[in-house]
Amino acid sequence: MPKLSNYGVVVFYYNPNIHPRQEYELRKKEVIRYCDKHKIVFIEGSYDIDYWFSRIRSVPNYALEPEGGLRCEECFRIRLERTAEEARKLGIKFFSTTLTLGSNKQARTINKIGVEIAERFGLFFVQADFKKKGGQELSVKESKAMSIYRQDYCGCVFSMRRKIEFDKNL
Repeated sequence: MPKLSNYGVVVFYYNPNIHPRQEYELRKKEVIRYCDKHKIVFIEGSYDIDYWFSRIRSVPNYALEPEGGLRCEECFRIRLERTAEEARKLGIKFFSTTLTLGSNKQARTINKIGVEIAERFGLFFVQADFKKKGGQELSVKESKAMSIYRQDYCGCVFSMRRKIEFDKNL
């Protein structure tokens, strides 16, 4: 495994899954603010919601899939494939994702998908579980220190609906 401190970081923001568009823009604004503060290169991918839906619809019973199910796996795949494409286009040999920071996201699944995609693109996927070793707590602390907005649902329309239903039942 390469020592990551020897490398520069580029943030590729590709989240066609986030709904509604205002939520996408709010999250993007916060990522840009973080990147600006830490002098990190920020690149935005397209907000291609039609492509995202076309791929998600390939999952049987996609609307009924639970959080962390096959629909989520397809969403990870969509986003990691596009990230690998961008990395290859830019001549970047290594890529990773912050998805493993999410408390409901299985790092083992995300890392497996990342490795498969990296092999297909001739790249190296840096496997991680950013929740571990205090990573999640550190992200909450840093977010609070910078007054960064933290979402209360994963981002897709299906998780948004579940959040709304949950809130109604409180």
